[in-house]
Amino acid sequence: MLAFGGSRISHQNLGSRFCSTGIFHLSSFTVKPPSSAAATVAAIVDNNSHNPRFHPRFVSSSSLQSKSPGDIPFPPVSFSQREDEHEKPSEALSSVAGGIVALGKFDALHIGHRELAIQASKVGTPYLLSFVGMAEVLGWDPRPPVVAQCDRERVLSSWAPYCGNVAPKEFQVQFMSVRHLSPRQFVEKLARELGVCGVVAGENYRFGYKAAGDASELVRLCDEFGMGAYIINSVMDRHQDARNMNRLDLKDRGQVSSTRVRQALAEGDMKYVSELLGRPHRLLLTIKDWESLTSTSSTQRMSAPRSSLLNLPPKDGFYENCSLLFGEQNAVICRVSIDTSHIHLEMDRVDFCDNDYSQKSQVLGIEFGELKR
Repeated sequence: MLAFGGSRISHQNLGSRFCSTGIFHLSSFTVKPPSSAAATVAAIVDNNSHNPRFHPRFVSSSSLQSKSPGDIPFPPVSFSQREDEHEKPSEALSSVAGGIVALGKFDALHIGHRELAIQASKVGTPYLLSFVGMAEVLGWDPRPPVVAQCDRERVLSSWAPYCGNVAPKEFQVQFMSVRHLSPRQFVEKLARELGVCGVVAGENYRFGYKAAGDASELVRLCDEFGMGAYIINSVMDRHQDARNMNRLDLKDRGQVSSTRVRQALAEGDMKYVSELLGRPHRLLLTIKDWESLTSTSSTQRMSAPRSSLLNLPPKDGFYENCSLLFGEQNAVICRVSIDTSHIHLEMDRVDFCDNDYSQKSQVLGIEFGELKR
């Protein structure tokens, strides 16, 4: 996780000692009520007994990773009762006021990010708090996003079945406005300026200027400002042992990450990319005219420059069994070839002939099949 200062932080074992205003176990219907005590324990329901066991620990996300949306339990208790304890935001209420915000850097919108949204939805209205302008402020080289900006709402909407049929929303904060905030100042901003009711973060989350705060500090500060704090275990990559993709990255302990998604795309392993994302990777491109469309008796072909791409493509090569998408129209099976300057599509004429080319510009989507080796 990149902190505000842009430092690269190694994982730390936070242990089982913590304080929290609200911690619950994912497989339990029991929510620990808010407490002002310095330490709070999570009620963990033993499936073999009617009596709950109590252990001081962080929330685990592993119990949900194999469950379908309909199997996910939702605790009946919300932290909306804590709203009376909040000081009113100093300005007009923000759109996240009273909500539960997931904290992170949501580049790829992968299954680890989805897990944060799931936990937020269990105790309130879920939001993703995203920072805008981080690359420019920190001087990073520009790079295409994993998810096109215009496609993020669709992806978040697809999470609704996992989140109590509520699609998480994104709330954007200018990175420049928080970069120099201390951990305490950042949490104070969430509580008093934005009116947030609670936060969800991963166990390795770092925040504040020069990454001064960690997950345990986040829990302590949230308690101080009357917010719930929910710290969950990382969602792990099932292929971590075989791949060792980030052996030199001290932050990498085998968790699903946007970095892994980018590297899997660079390898052209679309099955692995889909596993990390929890969905097929969708590449968007803008077609400004159809002059490149050519036809034969059985096929139609079109090409577009790489400059028309709105997000990160996979490795150059030839991909079979892809899907071409035109807005709400049915997907068309196609074959895709990517080279250093263009992306080329080929599809059966019988499938492609019913689409409307009258619009001057269209955004097309491509979901990829396997790379032909």
